[in-house]
Amino acid sequence: MSLTTYDPLDPSTLTDPYPVLATLRRSTPVFWHEGMRSWALTRYDDCVTVLRDHALFARDRRRTGGTVPQPSLSVQSLDPPEQSQVRSLFMNALHAQDLVAVERRAGRVLAAFLDEITGRVEFDVMTEIAAPMAVAVISDLLGVDQPDVHSFAQTSDAIMRSMDAGLDPTTAEPGRIARQQLSAMVETWFAASGRPGVLSHVREHVGPLSDADLGQYVRNTARVMFQGGYSTMVAAVGNAVHTLMRYPQVLDQMRDPAVLRTGVDELVRYDGPVQGTSRIATATTKIGDVTVRAGATVLLLFAAANHDPEQFPEPERLLLGRTQGRHLGYGWGTHACIGTLPAQMALRVLVNGLLQHPMRLRLAGEPLRRRTATMRVFESLPAAFHR
Repeated sequence: MSLTTYDPLDPSTLTDPYPVLATLRRSTPVFWHEGMRSWALTRYDDCVTVLRDHALFARDRRRTGGTVPQPSLSVQSLDPPEQSQVRSLFMNALHAQDLVAVERRAGRVLAAFLDEITGRVEFDVMTEIAAPMAVAVISDLLGVDQPDVHSFAQTSDAIMRSMDAGLDPTTAEPGRIARQQLSAMVETWFAASGRPGVLSHVREHVGPLSDADLGQYVRNTARVMFQGGYSTMVAAVGNAVHTLMRYPQVLDQMRDPAVLRTGVDELVRYDGPVQGTSRIATATTKIGDVTVRAGATVLLLFAAANHDPEQFPEPERLLLGRTQGRHLGYGWGTHACIGTLPAQMALRVLVNGLLQHPMRLRLAGEPLRRRTATMRVFESLPAAFHR
């Protein structure tokens, strides 16, 4: 395979990226991709080494002379220590919620969706389960009014596609406009008194936001948390449902609470939502046998790392009791997806909802993957219930 012709948006790669990533991991585990102008990493240990070293590998492009638009400065684009106060604020707010009650309400929401579509000949998992469930759960968690599912899905889709602007520059401007629209929605949330939830906790503990930068970071992070929680949840639910339909015997194994606990993580490792992230080298260093110059972009391919046999024996097998290794399906450390906890919650709710349903879910047509590289998500996933 020619390194420069590796195309994450190729239809065959979108359908199943893991064989091509395995070939790259064996032959050239660190390779230069001309189209993305970056060094790509495929080994688990290399990815974790980069994620752990904030001094040598920057997320904040300003540290290496780049620029970051003010609306993009959030918990996901800042580095410690500047990031620490904002991340702690949101993570403390998240863990202060009655998450058991949120999960219980999410279960009722899912049950209502399943009841509504059970008699249908066919339905789309993405638009009729994943998207409305994600909007309901993340709105409940933040304590905000639910936006219209269809219109928000379009906004989220534009933002998600713009994450691949390095591959497709035409996605950048629609993504910028969509972020502006979502930022305007966030401003209304902060202006309103709101009900209990993450944002009310944040408002209470951040004080009068006398620091203008901090106030902007908080608002930007609220936008990122809503968008990231929604998009990660939609992708994770779709991928998990697809896997469970491919391996129907797996669902019954998850009646065991211990298997459920490890199983939801294994579903994400096996076919996760977040396919990768990038960092900028702040100094010249070596990764494996490759010299990475200061200022170079390093692309961490989580999808490859999560199938690295050095970390996950028999990586192509779905082993629900797997406990060895920590997958990178939501990222790692201080820059891990801020929507990780609600996404995990949604997967537990999903599995329990399907277990309690009297019929079994089956594929009802050919699934279609969305043409995105950073997020692995279905455009459509036709299904139906059968006895």
